[in-house]
Amino acid sequence: MDTARTTESENKALIRRWFDEVWNQGREDLIDELRAPDAVGFGLGETPVAVQGLSGFKVFYQNLRSSLPDLHVTVEHLIAEGDMVAARIQVDGTHMGPGLGVPPTGQSVKFSGMLIARIAEGRIAESWNNLDQLGLLRQVGALPAGVGPDRFLAKR
Repeated sequence: MDTARTTESENKALIRRWFDEVWNQGREDLIDELRAPDAVGFGLGETPVAVQGLSGFKVFYQNLRSSLPDLHVTVEHLIAEGDMVAARIQVDGTHMGPGLGVPPTGQSVKFSGMLIARIAEGRIAESWNNLDQLGLLRQVGALPAGVGPDRFLAKR
């Protein structure tokens, strides 16, 4: 049996479990089991400040889950190599709580994201996250909706 393939398969299963149970089922108790106590998360907030440890991550988790209590993550793609797993996700939910610093709107939201996680000893040890937070904040009215031509796609 190829140990690298088994490890990659186990790492992918861990990430699937992370999204299925922690996020989709709202199992906050599993964060302690699936994420290393000293894990570092990048790209979770509005600033480049890294999220350190379990308590720091739980603040992010609680804010997002309280804002979108029916949040559902669909894993679109999952790729593993060695101790790294890359995922492309789609997030759907309804803005029903103030966790994003905005009064609830009842608005259905949809945004995408990508992440790369490093797995060590069967837990998420590091993660680099790229979530469409701008799109999410626009959908709930925290930022003005994009109007006119897309600034990145408009010919100059």
